[in-house]
Amino acid sequence: MVSILLFPGQGAQKVGMGQDLAAAFPPARETFAAIDAALGTALSRSMWEGPEEVLQQTHRAQPAILAHSSAILAVVQERLGIVAGAAGHSLGEYSAYVAAGALTAVEAARLVRRRGELMHDAGGRRPGAMAAVLGLATAEVERACRDASTPEEVVVAANLNAPDQTVISGDPPAVKRAGDACKAAGGKRVLPLKVSGAFHSPLMAPAAAGLASALESADFGEPRFPVVANASATAVHSAAEARRLLVDQLTAPVRWVECVRALAALAPGARFVEIGPGTVLTGLLKRILPEATCLSLSTAADVERFLA
Repeated sequence: MVSILLFPGQGAQKVGMGQDLAAAFPPARETFAAIDAALGTALSRSMWEGPEEVLQQTHRAQPAILAHSSAILAVVQERLGIVAGAAGHSLGEYSAYVAAGALTAVEAARLVRRRGELMHDAGGRRPGAMAAVLGLATAEVERACRDASTPEEVVVAANLNAPDQTVISGDPPAVKRAGDACKAAGGKRVLPLKVSGAFHSPLMAPAAAGLASALESADFGEPRFPVVANASATAVHSAAEARRLLVDQLTAPVRWVECVRALAALAPGARFVEIGPGTVLTGLLKRILPEATCLSLSTAADVERFLA
């Protein structure tokens, strides 16, 4: 069986995540403990006990999601068969590099915590907003963003999640103007997101130098299989290219529709496996490639069924 791996990003976190995995599988428990030790904080306690407002903080939510995905990987990696490629949504791209052996789970957790801190700081310098636009083609959303932007206030299409689901990001007044234009153009809903900044937009530029420095000093190896990058929607085969595109990802859109199609082209007919909290990417996959086979590994029960 040939597999293609998908890893979720921020927004998938919730209190209680991963606790069942730690109870059921020693490798998962060891992964959580190793990440706690490396970060010098009881991240797993925040994941399992909350409070929710603490877990939702960007610099905790990002390593928490990565830890959850890494814990599942530690249990199932040997049973995935041939892996043709992987991709992760936003911070999930770091989980994809863990799966590909380019980063250890501990190294990746340190990186995404630093990434979260830098993104939070950038959001503090220039507060931003994000909103999900449902039921409108991406090209229409991009047009609304161009029309709503001014030299002082910018809004961009930030997450190209499905042909009819696009997240916009930028200065709050511009996001409001673009959202109103999307509704006027026939969009079904425009949903504001609870975020600490305008992610994947030019407002994240102040975070780039710090992330580049962290990536350069990280122990980053060559991936064993291709990882399709959010920023380029192309397969990455080297650590140098991975570092560059992970910095680009801060301010570039997550080109998820193109990423999924690029993965499918690597191995036509392969099964997709979503690894991490929730089933958001499985839902998006069904809207991008309705014919694709996908399974989700999120809970201990999911993993037990897979191993059986």
